[in-house]
Order: sequence, then C-alpha cells, then structure tokens
Amino acid sequence: MAAGAIAGERIRALAGEGVPGVVVLVAGPEGVRAAGAAGLADIAARVPASPGMVCPWFSMTKIVTATAAMRLAERGLLDLDAPIAGHAPVLRQVRPGGWASRITARHLLSHSAGLANPIPVRWVHPADQPTPDPDTFLRGLLARHRRLRFEPGSRAHYSNLGPLVLAAALTTASGQPFTDLIAAEILRPLAMAATSFSYTPQTRTRAAVGYHPRRSPMRLLLPRWAIGEPAGRWISLQPFLVDGPAYGGLVGPVDELARFLQLHLRDGELDGTRILSPQSATAMRQINVPGHHYDLGLGWFRPTSQRNADPPFVEHLGGGVGFFNLIRIYPTRSVGVAVMGNVTKYPIDAVARLALAH
Repeated sequence: MAAGAIAGERIRALAGEGVPGVVVLVAGPEGVRAAGAAGLADIAARVPASPGMVCPWFSMTKIVTATAAMRLAERGLLDLDAPIAGHAPVLRQVRPGGWASRITARHLLSHSAGLANPIPVRWVHPADQPTPDPDTFLRGLLARHRRLRFEPGSRAHYSNLGPLVLAAALTTASGQPFTDLIAAEILRPLAMAATSFSYTPQTRTRAAVGYHPRRSPMRLLLPRWAIGEPAGRWISLQPFLVDGPAYGGLVGPVDELARFLQLHLRDGELDGTRILSPQSATAMRQINVPGHHYDLGLGWFRPTSQRNADPPFVEHLGGGVGFFNLIRIYPTRSVGVAVMGNVTKYPIDAVARLALAH
C-alpha cells in the first residue's frame, strides 16, 4: 500500500508556529498510510524536517522497556506479579522496607510502585561522552529519593524511577546489559537499524537540532554546556543523551518508530517476526490503574482528561527540553500515529488527531 502525503501546510496549521520542525506518520496494521513534515530539522543549516530525521525518543522509550519486560515474562524469565527485589537488589535501600519488598514488575509497568518522580532535567550528558554506569546512576537516585510515596498497588503516579528499577531487573533476569537486551530482542528483530541508545556516524548526520524558547526560565536549569547558539525566538541545544537508557534513552527516526507502532497494531508481530503474543500486546493496552494525570496500562497510558475520548486511544508521550514526541494507538480504528518535533512544547495532540483522517 503506497503511503499518502500529509501536506506540510496542514501540519503547520495544527502544530502552530511554535515548533521549528515537526514530523507525523500514520500507520495501520498493513503499513504506513500517510506521512508528512513541516519546518526545519536544523534552522542554521536550513535542513528540512523529514520522516528520517533522528530525534531523542525521551519517555517513548518506556513503551519499548515495557515490551521487553512482557517478552521476558512470556519466556518465564520474569514473573510480573512476584516481588522483584530478587532481580533488583537496589530496592533494598528503599523505605519503608516492607512496602519495597512487595514491589512487582506489574507495579513498575503501571507506575503504581509508589516511587518518587524527581525532575530529570539534568539527567543528560554530551552525546560524545559515555553514558554513566546504570547501576551507579540508579543507586544514587534512590539514595536521594528512597522513600515510597504510597503503598505499592494502592494507586498510580507516573515515575521515571520505575523503568530504571525495571531495567535493573531485566538485566538480572536476562543476563544481558539492558541496552544489549533491547537491541537483541526489539530493535534488530524489527529492522530498526537507525534506532539506538547513542548516535552513530550515520545517524549523527540526520540528527535534528533541539530548540527551547529563549525567554523560558527553564533554560536556567540546563547545564551550561547544553546551550548552543540562539536561533530566532529559540536557543539551540548541543547534542546530548539521557543518563538513564530505560526511561528515555533511545534516539531514532520517525520512520523506524512507525515500525514499532505497527508491531503493536499487529498485536506483537511484524514481517513474520513475533515479539509478543497477542494476549500480551492486548494486556499492555488495557487501562485499568487510575492515576492523577494518567490512567495506566502496562506501559501504555491515557490522560485522565481523555477518559471519555471517542474513539478511545492509548499513547505514550516523549517530552523533554528540546523535543516533544508521541506514539498513539486508536485500537477500535486499527490506526496509530507517531509525531516528533524539535521544540520543548507544542500542540502535539492536535497533530496526533491526523490519524483519524486515515
């Protein structure tokens, strides 16, 4: 099926002028239905935005982490409902100890473990420097945020710490470093060669530049090395990677994000390769844990403000300084959408609704 084109003028009308470049791709189980882009991936170099531009995924990485967890659960390497401390001894420093000892992978996947959610604005390093050791990074975070906010399973509250604890457990359960596990179990089987936890010489030439409003006070929180040259109403950002791969470390293009989207639209199979059983893929989309801002499934979520959305959808956002992204599925319409833009905030929901036109 040939993909249709989404006019750049239509995308720009929905996204507004507050984003330098934005890309949208609509997919069904059979493949890409439509794609389009508006604006620039790099203002200074005048590089147009395109489905092949490489952006940090940020928290969209969490749905990949969740998919890997479900894959290991199907193999019997991980019990979603058993205490996970045996696979993640780092939880021994969390208090109260009785609550921490009851945390399961299901709690971590549904953000119902009770973990704090510290602001990750400085959890970054220059793209040409090595990523901090994940165990040391996690131990340091939990040492500063060791107290659980509520009893595991009693309610949900989004936390970037949960995927990091889950990744430690996946590393123990699989016997592989987390990034190697994701490459072996998800990225390579799906032929996502340009998506990784770092930039390669090939993807660096396709990398979008991130931008942040010059007048925003948030710029004062950024490491000084991260701030690049001004670009009109924005400051540009130097290339960076996040310190915690499992919560937000993937970088890659929208056209490969679409393959991951298609995997979930096809209930866990793509091009003859089965990553998940239909039962696991369906279970991930079941939104059954209410939260404050988001109601949670096993990785996927829905904003509480959209509980009565028609048609219903599940999604995961990927937001951070310089980029704002989204992956969304409308299960009753068998259609999904991936959006990436290179500024901290813009009306991404309006762009995502282009899926309903296809």
